[in-house]
Amino acid sequence: MRLHSYRVARDFGFALNPFHNFCTLATCKPVIRRTAQIDDWIVGTGSRQNSRENHIVYAMRVTEILTFDKYRSDPRFHCKKPVLTGSLKYAYGDNIYHRDVHTNSWIQEDSHHSHADGTPNQKNIHRDTSSTDRVLVSTEFYYWGGDGPQIPIEFLGPKGSDIRAPSQGHRNAFSDSFIQRFLGWIESNYCSNRCYGRPLDWGR
Repeated sequence: MRLHSYRVARDFGFALNPFHNFCTLATCKPVIRRTAQIDDWIVGTGSRQNSRENHIVYAMRVTEILTFDKYRSDPRFHCKKPVLTGSLKYAYGDNIYHRDVHTNSWIQEDSHHSHADGTPNQKNIHRDTSSTDRVLVSTEFYYWGGDGPQIPIEFLGPKGSDIRAPSQGHRNAFSDSFIQRFLGWIESNYCSNRCYGRPLDWGR
């Protein structure tokens, strides 16, 4: 089991998406999506530009890994297909990719990652799909959004014992004891499979 940590620069409930009883990472963070395995943990912390760098945004244990096409077709995740005229929870759905059956090229649905006029955003398509065809799914997760608690000082130490990743990329070289202590802090204070707050950027 590994723990992969990164800083959440933009929190719209899209990447990741904590709604409808599943926490899913289906876009952005291609390296994490490519390398994470079942039972690994993904942790997102706040960013400095949002004055939330010492706060946690979410934590999820990877319980399932799907291809984009399987994610798209699975009835469990139809509610995560974006409905831009719906509530914010539906407008920021992350179930946006599938392959064209004739050309095998990627189709990007009108969504948070497409252009404002609904046309595909090739930059986002390339980033989301070029290096990995994987969606991380969790049925054991904690989501705080913009209301995340401050991380205890014992997890904010020097490199190797600091849960916060650098501003770019991610960090996953944590010792087993560090991971157990960090997860113990979460599990002893919070109930899993709950959204404790709204996405930070919904309030802007």
